[in-house]
Amino acid sequence: MKQKRNSRQRQMILDAVSKRHDHPTADEIYLDVRAKDEKISRGTVYRNLGVLTENGEISNVKLPAADRYDCRIDYHYHLLCTECNKVFDAPHIYHRKFDEKAEEDTGFLIKRHRVVFEGVCPECRKKMPE
Repeated sequence: MKQKRNSRQRQMILDAVSKRHDHPTADEIYLDVRAKDEKISRGTVYRNLGVLTENGEISNVKLPAADRYDCRIDYHYHLLCTECNKVFDAPHIYHRKFDEKAEEDTGFLIKRHRVVFEGVCPECRKKMPE
């Protein structure tokens, strides 16, 4: 019985992440899911986000202030606005050659690299004084 409930809850959480393309935090996901199921706990959401990430169904975007979640599971880069804290997908191709070079230079078995460009998004730039 418990497995069925967890599966339903996990699917609700996956659906909540999939519907958003703004790289939501765990708390934002919790609020989305909570609006549909008032009995779901914060711990259940956090735990299932971990399971979904581990299973490769969503990705975890590690950022200084708070981890974010992404429905895109391919390797790609991100842009973080330092003014509004919004996160965007960067329009750059993931370069595996960086992984290969780091592995060659260090002896590490490199699984991936992450890049987050930090700056001011166009919307926030418009609000800045000239």
